[in-house]
Amino acid sequence: MRGGTGHCEDMSQLSFDLQGPVTKKIPEPEVITVAVLTRRIRTLLETDVGELWVEGEVSNMRRQSSGHVYFTLKDAAAQLTCVLFAGQAAQLRGMNFADGVQVQVFGSISVYEPRGQYQMIVRKVRERGAGALQAKFEELKNRLAAEGLFDSARKRPLPKFPQRIGVVTSPTGAAIRDFLDVLHRRHRGIEVVIHPVRVQGRGAADEIARAVEELGRADFAGAVDVIVVTRGGGSLEDLWEFNEEVVARAIAASPVPVVSAVGHEVDFTIADFVADLRAATPSAAAELLSADREELMERIEALRARLVRPIATRLATLRDGIEALRRTALFLEPQRALRERQQTLDRCQEDLSHGIESALATRRRHLDRARSVLAARSPERPLTEALGQLDLLVARLSNACQKSTSDLRARLDRANAVLASLNPNAALSRGYTVTLDKSGKAIRKASELTRGDVLVTKFRDGTARSVVT
Repeated sequence: MRGGTGHCEDMSQLSFDLQGPVTKKIPEPEVITVAVLTRRIRTLLETDVGELWVEGEVSNMRRQSSGHVYFTLKDAAAQLTCVLFAGQAAQLRGMNFADGVQVQVFGSISVYEPRGQYQMIVRKVRERGAGALQAKFEELKNRLAAEGLFDSARKRPLPKFPQRIGVVTSPTGAAIRDFLDVLHRRHRGIEVVIHPVRVQGRGAADEIARAVEELGRADFAGAVDVIVVTRGGGSLEDLWEFNEEVVARAIAASPVPVVSAVGHEVDFTIADFVADLRAATPSAAAELLSADREELMERIEALRARLVRPIATRLATLRDGIEALRRTALFLEPQRALRERQQTLDRCQEDLSHGIESALATRRRHLDRARSVLAARSPERPLTEALGQLDLLVARLSNACQKSTSDLRARLDRANAVLASLNPNAALSRGYTVTLDKSGKAIRKASELTRGDVLVTKFRDGTARSVVT
């Protein structure tokens, strides 16, 4: 620092020797373009991160007319922009793929260079919990269904007013607290027998099955009217013990009706399919078992409120999220790019309109020429002349046929007259006779006769025999 001036110099730019400081020449720093920097970042991400599975909640899902699907994958701490191109988007058919759905996606991280934004190129999508456990779930479900364990005909109605309910669940879980709160608030006179079990982890399925068997035995201390198998919500892995075959067969073999109330409304287990009745939640099971005619309207109102509250909460959350996104730079910045794309779209639309008009004019000229050629080569005149000749020929043919018929009829009449004149019966009618020998041959000459010949003389009205003497 030079005293009193307040001016500082970078000491790294000075070197000192006996003669004093000498300034060294510093090389110019490398300056690159934004495109080069973005391309380096893209190469770094694609090389070092590679392909991987990522899990999160779908939000801001958009399906374009091109078939591409754009969405954001987020969790409580971060979000990731994703794109699923049309070629792979077909795998979403039959899948509940919408905002708010938890999914697992597989792909690679890349950078969309025009906007300098990193994104995930998605190649595969599956719902969370899918995989080996889901396949095992479907296999057991199909096998038990084939055995008839899910048939409605084998399921029994629940007692209308149960006095004693056996509950198979964890004694420390939220499920039993919710069940008891609702049950006792609605009907304090119902007795509850809790059979404590583990509802998660290795060996829990065997405990659940044994508890169902014990509560269903006739010699159980204080027989129960209905059994409730319940636990709170969780992932597919958390609820898996209620998908085990041993639990399903214990429920099917129970002599006491069984209600399954496992997880939340969207959760389904094998126990739900086998049980005599599935309740959406532990609280819903308590409501079903304690309802009566007087409380029917109250129950309907409660169900309506349960339906409205999550929707209202969800709508409020979505509105807050949209408003927050609207104020972010990430939302405001794309407006400029959107306007540029809109201008490009307008130009393309004008070009397309001009091209269509030009093509239509060309097609009209071709059509007019074809119409002229067709009129010149129209078969109408030759066809009219041919029809006239045909009428003339038909008339000539008709006249010829009539003349020929008349000539043939005249010849026939003449032949009939000749035949009539030659008919020997006609001569007989005029008084003539015909003499025949014994063989029926007409005798024309006397010289043909010999003594003793038998003759037959034929008259008009009969015959006479004679002998030549």
